[in-house]
Amino acid sequence: MNWQSLYSAKRTGDKEKKDANPDPVRTSFLRDYDRIIFASPFRRLQNKTQVFPLPGAVFVHNRLTHSLEVASVGRSLGKTVGDAIAKKYNHEGEDFVDFYRHELQSVIAAACLAHDIGNPPFGHSGEDAIRHFFQQLNGEEKTRIKDALTENQLRDFECFEGNANAYRTLTHSFNENIEGGYKLTYATLAAIVKYPCSSSEGFDKKTGLIATKKSGFFDSEIATFEKMATSLGIPKKEGYKMVYVRHPFVYLTEAADDICYRVIDLEDAHRLKIVSLETFMDLFLPFFDEEEGYNSKDYVLKTLNNINDDNQKVQFIRARWIGLMVHKLSEIFMANEVLLLSGDLEKDLLNCLDYKDQELIKRINEFSVKHVYNYRSVLEIEIAGYNVIGGLLKEFVHAVLYPKLSRSEKLLLLIPTQYLIMGKQENLYSDIQSVVDFISGMTDLYAIDLYRKITGISIPEIK
Repeated sequence: MNWQSLYSAKRTGDKEKKDANPDPVRTSFLRDYDRIIFASPFRRLQNKTQVFPLPGAVFVHNRLTHSLEVASVGRSLGKTVGDAIAKKYNHEGEDFVDFYRHELQSVIAAACLAHDIGNPPFGHSGEDAIRHFFQQLNGEEKTRIKDALTENQLRDFECFEGNANAYRTLTHSFNENIEGGYKLTYATLAAIVKYPCSSSEGFDKKTGLIATKKSGFFDSEIATFEKMATSLGIPKKEGYKMVYVRHPFVYLTEAADDICYRVIDLEDAHRLKIVSLETFMDLFLPFFDEEEGYNSKDYVLKTLNNINDDNQKVQFIRARWIGLMVHKLSEIFMANEVLLLSGDLEKDLLNCLDYKDQELIKRINEFSVKHVYNYRSVLEIEIAGYNVIGGLLKEFVHAVLYPKLSRSEKLLLLIPTQYLIMGKQENLYSDIQSVVDFISGMTDLYAIDLYRKITGISIPEIK
């Protein structure tokens, strides 16, 4: 791969010879950002759980606020790296320098905005609930599905992945005649696909490849991904049928997310009085031990002593730590340029930090798992998610399998027309996908409300 071919303003659904957007103010990559901001699936993230249950008396992050903050960090990473590439290769021409100096930051910010857009309700437990439902199917239902789907199609459901669903959400046209979904640029879309492989070859950590840790696109989007990869010059991994190397921009999107959730989940925990200020400081201040100037530990402590409110102290540490990580990971990105372009960097940027910082990150990870992600209310919302999503899938998948039943006909009428149901055995894969599209796109509250109504727990009012 090379920096010259890795960016493109070409969009999904475009004709081969379509001219680039001539607008000098809202460039193609700024339009990507705007399209995501105004997209319904993005707005619905405001009522999807990040970690802690929603809503609550104390503000905590949801998927929407998390995505906005990741986009802010991603923009900084894109700006820092883009300036470095433009400076190093300033002889490559005006368009090249202009993209890396001014546009890369917009690409990474847009990709960060959309990185969670395919996640179902109830946090990561929503993904697990979808996987569990299809893995535990038995009897006639399992036989009918297995007979109608290919191995890769079946794995799309049994190993349902929010990252792959994000790519589908952004590129699939659903029940519209216009191709390309939200018609984002290839540069932005490529920066979202963290695990560029199919479901049948994904979820395999034994390969040692970061690309096969999970999956990045469903069977239905293979052709779309292949077209994008060909256009950008992204090669396949040798010896695999549908495993590609990672696009270098993905590392920046991933780094922004990695930085944010590690500190912000603990900031939320502090607001909820699960984590003390002293513990928060103990986890993050050691990163500044060997820094100088405004990032020196002495300067940070001096500033903290002038802040009265504990929440403000946590916010100050969070801001300083994010800034420090942006600086360090940008330098690591450029230091690994050769490996990035050859597709051989098989770990994320956070795992490229020096030994001391990696040990500190490990402390944060272990503490968060023990005291935050296994906190009682977090476990309760995850269990609720299993029951609600599992219950909805049970009702609607059964209706798709037996569409002629009276109850099935009524259930299928509840699915919006954008999620096309054909009702034929040969279309079973796309019909089940429509059900999963419908359920994964729900907000937490809508999923709970619909589950209660169709199971008779609550009786809907006539309006």
